[in-house]
Amino acid sequence: MSDSANTPVTVIGLGPMGRAMVGAYLDRGHPVTVWNRTASRADELVARGATRAETPTEAVQASGLVILSLTHYGAMYDILDTVGDALAGRVVVNLSSDTPEATREAGSWLADRGADLLVGGVMVPAPMVGGEGAYVFYSGAEATMDAHRQTLAVIGRPDYRGEDPALAQLWYQAQLDVFLTALSSFAHAAALVGSAGVTAAELAPYSAETFGLASAMLQESASRFDLGDHRDDGANVVMMGATADHIVGASRAAGIDLALPLAVKDHYDRAIAAGHGRDSWTSLFEVIRKPATNR
Repeated sequence: MSDSANTPVTVIGLGPMGRAMVGAYLDRGHPVTVWNRTASRADELVARGATRAETPTEAVQASGLVILSLTHYGAMYDILDTVGDALAGRVVVNLSSDTPEATREAGSWLADRGADLLVGGVMVPAPMVGGEGAYVFYSGAEATMDAHRQTLAVIGRPDYRGEDPALAQLWYQAQLDVFLTALSSFAHAAALVGSAGVTAAELAPYSAETFGLASAMLQESASRFDLGDHRDDGANVVMMGATADHIVGASRAAGIDLALPLAVKDHYDRAIAAGHGRDSWTSLFEVIRKPATNR
């Protein structure tokens, strides 16, 4: 199939992200076929020029490139298991979130039906899809990626991670690990100062500075993780662990949830138990990456 500005595309799943993708393709002149369990979600897109498929089979047959924007991979099986031989010769781009292992299983399932899988993780919220800052992690067969790179670039810059289909999902979940934890930490901090009547709006600019400080530390920290170099740099585990303990104490006194600070404190406790007390805080990496069964 030609990878060009008029390449037909099918999008299955019309939540906010799916609708944003369809909009981006319509804006760029691509013929787009859509399907969603709740058919009314397609109404606005059809009014803009999309074609509504009446069944998943019709949707798959309409295009050689089938993009899935679903809640999880289980939904893919529910939908595509109904289409019979229609998958043969198609490229399925699954942009749904799930575990890396689920993506490998999906690749085998689709291969058995004659389809190729590209796994993707969209790294921007729906309003940014198709915009300058949008990017998407991909993994799967490199030849398949190369054949469809231009078409996929409509929704965001393709960032290809390799042949193993699990890689895009792993990168996607890793980025969300950072993002979700950061947001939870801000919510927790806001609850902590809120116990004294301080508004979250007052805290926000200070937290932004702290996030900036953490961001500035990432590259050096990454080098230490990779090299296993955890020499004390003035922020050793015992010192940082004491701070973690104080956060737990302050949270307990404030009467707010303790799960997040206790999880952080556990990292420091485990590092001390493993003999890293006088090492840099970066030695937490060594205990975090060990399986729970080794604890």
